[in-house]
Amino acid sequence: MSKRVVVSGYYGFGNFGDEAILSLLVNKLKKNGFEIVVLSSNPRKTSIDYFVNAISSFDFYQVTGLIKQSDILISGGGSLLQDVTSLKSLVYYLWVISTALRYRKKVVIFAQGIGPINNRFARFITAKILKNCSYISVRDSKSFELLKSWGIACNLLCDPIFSVPVENKHLKGTIGVQLRNFHTMNDNLLYKLARQIVKDFFDKKIRIFSFQDSIDLNVCERFQNIITSLNPSIKTELVCGLSNADVVKNISELEYMIAMRFHALVVAVKAGIKSVALNYDVKVEKLASEAGLPIISMDASEDFDLVFDNLKHLNEHKLSEFAELHKFDWSGFDEVLVG
Repeated sequence: MSKRVVVSGYYGFGNFGDEAILSLLVNKLKKNGFEIVVLSSNPRKTSIDYFVNAISSFDFYQVTGLIKQSDILISGGGSLLQDVTSLKSLVYYLWVISTALRYRKKVVIFAQGIGPINNRFARFITAKILKNCSYISVRDSKSFELLKSWGIACNLLCDPIFSVPVENKHLKGTIGVQLRNFHTMNDNLLYKLARQIVKDFFDKKIRIFSFQDSIDLNVCERFQNIITSLNPSIKTELVCGLSNADVVKNISELEYMIAMRFHALVVAVKAGIKSVALNYDVKVEKLASEAGLPIISMDASEDFDLVFDNLKHLNEHKLSEFAELHKFDWSGFDEVLVG
């Protein structure tokens, strides 16, 4: 009889990075013959997209019963255990984990970014719960050091999206801009970025990506309007509502990428696309630093002429080589699942 695995994460919200991670995770579990149930905010769509069973993340009675009847809980990937987005979401994901521990189920923390957790009591509870998990993997050194300081053993891995197959097309003529709404987003950044794009890439097509329409679409539409107000003849395309595969395909067709979201940059780097990182979060800054990408801060204090000059002089092959060095290690994950 196959084991039943419950997968918990930021699923069903239409966010490219989280959905791409879920796709990788589901494919891996299916190959190993597990029965899979995903906790999703949109269980019908999740079930159709991934050919798995799915239930509502927030039907607490049903979630509790499902975990009780399962063998393993996988929490992640992504940045679930943090209170910057909201304390409520942290409490929810901790509740799911603690429910599995209460029923003595194996709990796997899958390639997560842990923190920041600013609430002192929340930090205490998070550490207490994580100490009882069967296997923990994190995707960045800051999370690794945080757990180490709490006396929690974990494995430092790269982000699973580095495992997504991406073509190196090296096409010319289209510039990608990927924006997300965030509390540090501001008009100064949007206008400075738009002016530089119009100046340097007036003869290119500008493809503007919304990765999670409920959050990103408004700022992407605003940026498109700014671009066209500065140069009505410039070609723009707003890209939204794409499948995971279509997002990857669209990014692989770019000449340059300017992106906020971590996973947009990962896919671009894998495709060998010269990219600029819009630094809204430490994970983006770290990736840009390691890959040698130019960075624009949210206060837009940089010399944009210099940033775009550095962008144009990046080495495409070095970017691809950097991505090739990052291979997701499934061995610890496999060991705990079959053990």
